[in-house]
Amino acid sequence: MQVSIETTSGLERKMTVGVPAERIENEVSERLEKASKTVRLDGFRKGKVPLNVVKQRFGVGIRQEVIGEVVRSCFFEAVTQEKISPASQPAIEPTKDEPGQDLEFVATFEVLPEFDLADMATIEVAKPVAEVKEEDVTEMIDALRKQHATWAEVDRPAALGDEANIDYTGVKDGEEFEGGKAEGYPLELGSGKAVPGFEEGIVGMSKGDEKVIPVTFPENYHAEDLRGSSVEFTIKLNELKEPTLPELDNEFFALFGLEAGGEEAFRSAVRQNMERDLKNALEGKTKSRVMEQLYKLHSDLEAPMAQVANEVTGLKQQMANKLAGAGGENQFDPSLLPDDMFIDQAKRRAVVGLVVNEIVQSNEMDVDGAKVRARIEELASTYEQSEDVVNYYYNSPELLKGVEANVLQDQVVDLVLSLAKVTEEEVGYQQAVAPDPEQVAAES
Repeated sequence: MQVSIETTSGLERKMTVGVPAERIENEVSERLEKASKTVRLDGFRKGKVPLNVVKQRFGVGIRQEVIGEVVRSCFFEAVTQEKISPASQPAIEPTKDEPGQDLEFVATFEVLPEFDLADMATIEVAKPVAEVKEEDVTEMIDALRKQHATWAEVDRPAALGDEANIDYTGVKDGEEFEGGKAEGYPLELGSGKAVPGFEEGIVGMSKGDEKVIPVTFPENYHAEDLRGSSVEFTIKLNELKEPTLPELDNEFFALFGLEAGGEEAFRSAVRQNMERDLKNALEGKTKSRVMEQLYKLHSDLEAPMAQVANEVTGLKQQMANKLAGAGGENQFDPSLLPDDMFIDQAKRRAVVGLVVNEIVQSNEMDVDGAKVRARIEELASTYEQSEDVVNYYYNSPELLKGVEANVLQDQVVDLVLSLAKVTEEEVGYQQAVAPDPEQVAAES
């Protein structure tokens, strides 16, 4: 088997492979001989069909079948022989394919980049630490009560915590701008969902009032043409509602599946959930920061476009799932989302994936089965039939593979932290559970 390789651009390779005609013809002959003993044709007894008849009827199809299998086999033999690590499936094009002559085909594909890992000892990571305090539990319970509040219209000046129904029109340099106008828009004052200064400007207004509020958009605002811009909103308050929170009683506790124990048991259950969420958030934040540092150390690494494309597809699906809502009530086609919207993040994730894989390979790391079991049991602990959930994971190859990949990532994080300069950063509960601006850790 003759093999030649050409670098076409960056990580792309064009490999030409020549396969001796004998290898093809021998396999074709063997299959024709076997077919002659099993094939059924009118006018012939089974197993008595002449070889020339079998060849005439089935020769072309058998030859194409053999060529397909030989090409696939020879491609993998060639990359093994040449010690190449393909990063994508090859595009294969036969260039010579005549009976009795040597077969030649060209395979075009990307390869994984070869690189040296940076010194992990140069990494500095601020590891967040936090605890759930009593005031955090109280704040969480207040938030839960607010989720189940009843709203009633009031006739008084607006205050933080109220829900205001408003009409608004925004102007920039004397002209209305896209997305700056709405009618009958409900806004909870103090929620932080609007541009800074917008909600505060409504405080003190009464039903029927109109007011002009000047605001300045943040420098990181999603609409590029509004970043850092000073605008004016004309606001009319149509209606004002205030919430009435439910009492902390058995009826309220039952909404969360608590049938006995009263407020003390409810606070305990809330704390347990918060502590579990906090643990996961702290681990996720630390993991994200480690991955961000790994990216910064290897930011000049070129990732195969096939891997970047896969990351773009995954990110688009994640966004589509969010747009669909928790219950999937708003189905959204991810193909409608532009690739450019995700390309930068996809490249970062692809680079991190390459680095993590290199750490695993160079340190000969294997996934820790005990940690996989512990992770699955933790996931199952929130269900009543937890053992059934554990068995479900172990009987579902794709789910199990996802957990193993996450655990192996965690093992990489632990290794990096053991080599890096780590400082502890004390934060409050709310700051701990909020994600960092940059998230480059791969999602399962």
